[in-house]
Amino acid sequence: MSVLANHAAAVHTHRHNENLFYLAISIFFNAFGNALTISLNLGSALWTASAVNFTALTSISVSWILFASGILVIIANALIIRKVDWHRILGNLIFMVPFSYLVGLLSTCLGAFGINELPLLLRVVLDVAGICFISLAISIYQRVNLMLHPCDDLMQIIRFKYFKGNATIAQLVTFMPPVVITLICWFFLHQLYAINVGTVFALLFQGSLVGVFDKFVFPSLKHQHIEPGKTAAHHELSY
Repeated sequence: MSVLANHAAAVHTHRHNENLFYLAISIFFNAFGNALTISLNLGSALWTASAVNFTALTSISVSWILFASGILVIIANALIIRKVDWHRILGNLIFMVPFSYLVGLLSTCLGAFGINELPLLLRVVLDVAGICFISLAISIYQRVNLMLHPCDDLMQIIRFKYFKGNATIAQLVTFMPPVVITLICWFFLHQLYAINVGTVFALLFQGSLVGVFDKFVFPSLKHQHIEPGKTAAHHELSY
């Protein structure tokens, strides 16, 4: 029995270390993708774009708006799953610390290389690549499911709770709040900020890309902790 117990413990430790590795590289991919889109100035991600427009309307700093929106999404997540999961909430909050630091650091580094001075076509290609990196990161850390950004946690929850694992529909639904906020701001400001090719590409394709990466990047890595006692094998995963 001790041999079996030791073997089980070794397997558990290996899986845990593997999950930490996947989480670390996914945070890097997400930060790098966001840093690319920020440095290129060709459109921010939808939640960021809505915060920028809300700042233009209210003069409240973008950082405070993003923090407040994260808290509101955490509350929304708790309401949807009908319980206060402190482990999940703590993971949401912890995730934002290294993520925010890396985005700032990598944005500064990319800006120092003069990436925004490249030809427009190349900048568009790199901006699209940035959205792809973000989608890849979401795919990986949603499957690991140790800790998530609140907005990606919202997408994960509704993806499996309401849409049978369909990443495309879930991502579009998750994008509706920032789209509505941006439209309201546009109604009062008569102008849009931080909206460009990257924003449109993310709106149209980010969810589908997450579904594609689920199937073809680290395919042995399955969704974990979707529901108590279940894994993604119980769900119909789709694009």
